[in-house]
Amino acid sequence: MKFSPRHTALALAVASLAVVTTACNKPADKAADAGKADTAAEAGKDGAKTIPGLATEKEQVSYMIGMDMARSLEPVKDEIDLDTLHKALKSSLAGEKLLLDDKQSAEIREAFAQKVQAQRIAKMMADAKKNLEDGEKFLAENGKKPGVVTTASGLQYQVLTEGKGAKPSATDAVSAHYKGALLDGKTFDSSYDRGEPATFVLGQLVPGWQEGISLMPVGSKYRFWIPSKLAYGEQGAGPIGPNQTLVFEVELLDIVKPGDNAKK
Repeated sequence: MKFSPRHTALALAVASLAVVTTACNKPADKAADAGKADTAAEAGKDGAKTIPGLATEKEQVSYMIGMDMARSLEPVKDEIDLDTLHKALKSSLAGEKLLLDDKQSAEIREAFAQKVQAQRIAKMMADAKKNLEDGEKFLAENGKKPGVVTTASGLQYQVLTEGKGAKPSATDAVSAHYKGALLDGKTFDSSYDRGEPATFVLGQLVPGWQEGISLMPVGSKYRFWIPSKLAYGEQGAGPIGPNQTLVFEVELLDIVKPGDNAKK
């Protein structure tokens, strides 16, 4: 996983403000104009919609920007003194003399970014070590259970339903329903939740999926336990942390031929 020393939550906060400014400058459309009459009864003293605790449009916009900044700064919230942050905002917007010049600000930003980077790398390494140990321990015990098969690569699977169709090859595309979860049971992806199967080319999937689905006749439903080396390894991916063992339930619906209108 690559880190950029300038890719910090501080930059995200600035980007958040830019998005807000852009959104506020968009011209009103006809639908918005047509809805003015309907919302007039709910309007406050300056035309803003009534919200408890935020009587005016200015208060509402200010609160919204504050919420966006808070979300952007969440990863480094323990490193921030809110009183000092407020002081800098107030002084900057008022055009007052600031306590830092541009050079000092750049130096502090760079040093802080390096600190955050080091902390993230340390946490990632600690998580990777723990996840690898937890996964190895789990797989060692899981492999002893009735019905669980461990392949030479370390992939484990269990047949839930055995189909009677053909088995796909590495160059085939398949249509499948699936649910992916971590060892703690947390689901990170599910075609069932989306309400439609997915289509994959086997050769483009992680090794554990390639091997596992190639074992399945069409019409089968298997459960797979995929060690991290056959999944996303030390880097992880999105909600999947470094070296995490994954659990999948996969229902192989069909082998998709060129020209088929399968949904992707």
